Amino acid sequence: MLDSIITSKTRIKLLLKFFLNSKTKSYLRNLEHEFGESSNAIRVELNRLEGAGLLSSEISGNRKYFSANTAHPLFNDINSILKKIVGIDKLIERVISQIGDLEEAYITGDFAIGKNSRILDLVLIGNNLDTPYINELVLKTEKIIDRKVRYLVLTSEEMVNYFNDKPSLLIWNQKTIVK
Repeated sequence: MLDSIITSKTRIKLLLKFFLNSKTKSYLRNLEHEFGESSNAIRVELNRLEGAGLLSSEISGNRKYFSANTAHPLFNDINSILKKIVGIDKLIERVISQIGDLEEAYITGDFAIGKNSRILDLVLIGNNLDTPYINELVLKTEKIIDRKVRYLVLTSEEMVNYFNDKPSLLIWNQKTIVK
């Protein structure tokens, strides 16, 4: 759907990379390897997005690292649009808010590093979560968002060891909904 509005596939990949998880930072050669595209095509789009103020950059050593400019007035709108396209908003609405004593929910895997994927990895932290009901909701949600959802249920104690070096994106906690 996004490709009918934005014709550059490289720009779409960059928006997903930096705007789904605002903590993501990357440099040109890393993006070239990750996207499997020429450095020139990526450089052109990085320069356009940086010129528009959507990306910030910083130099470290001989590398120029890019990240989303969270102070840009359109950051929250772009983030929201991408979450809708990916289906994270439906996942939160349908699954997370209805499953019991949930403390936190995270997206891990490819989406946590801003990489588009057909599989959405979800980690649910809580006690006494209704697993059969979660299965039912996940199946319904998969049809709506047209993606496979893999989930893992952990207790607070198990969570400490699980996230050691894994990228994660907090999408919900019991105190506030993360935007």
